Amino acid sequence: MRRFPVVEVQHTFYDPPADAVLKRWRTQVPADFEFTIKAWQIVTHESNSPTYRRLRQPLPDSARGQVGAFRTTPEVLAGWQRTLECARLLRATAVLLQCPASFRPTAENIRRLRGFMSQVERPAARLLWEPRGRWPRQLLADLCAELDLVHVVDPMQTETVTPEQTYYRLHGTSGARHVHTDDELRRLRHLVEGRPSPYVMFNNLPRVGDAERFLALLSGEGS
Repeated sequence: MRRFPVVEVQHTFYDPPADAVLKRWRTQVPADFEFTIKAWQIVTHESNSPTYRRLRQPLPDSARGQVGAFRTTPEVLAGWQRTLECARLLRATAVLLQCPASFRPTAENIRRLRGFMSQVERPAARLLWEPRGRWPRQLLADLCAELDLVHVVDPMQTETVTPEQTYYRLHGTSGARHVHTDDELRRLRHLVEGRPSPYVMFNNLPRVGDAERFLALLSGEGS
């Protein structure tokens, strides 16, 4: 946390930590340090997602088919409230709604997204949306404008429809273990040049090294 000005918290997606843990994280960093967090998977991911294997307590049978995809069931709404509590404790500056590729641009999914966003309390932070499937760009632009969402992408794959609020998440062009090449990092630098306060998050496994190399490149120390 001394090397970077911001960290994206993944734990809140798999299974939100206890309040005491979140409070400790907040007290261990400078006042101007930023946390962003991922919303709990109960909000976005269906109950058959393999990511649920990381829950400390397995989903009860009653929750099967009742979670994910922005349903407004009691289980999802409770999961969203826990996400908001985590954001408040960390004083998070953004909350990310990351969807699986299976969340496609169907009429039902769009209806659920709109219904969820119209019903729930919003965080005191930017709300980010990362649709991992193939969505028409005009539909993405319309939904982000209508629902006040920041469109999150991996810039090695596509470009955001909300460049004025750039939030990139790089997953690795050849898979999670991918180390970004110098050419890729130079391309990334070119993409963010001139944009107001862009966020660049490395979500690949060698993320720390890639992030340090990118910071060096931005400062003129890299190649």
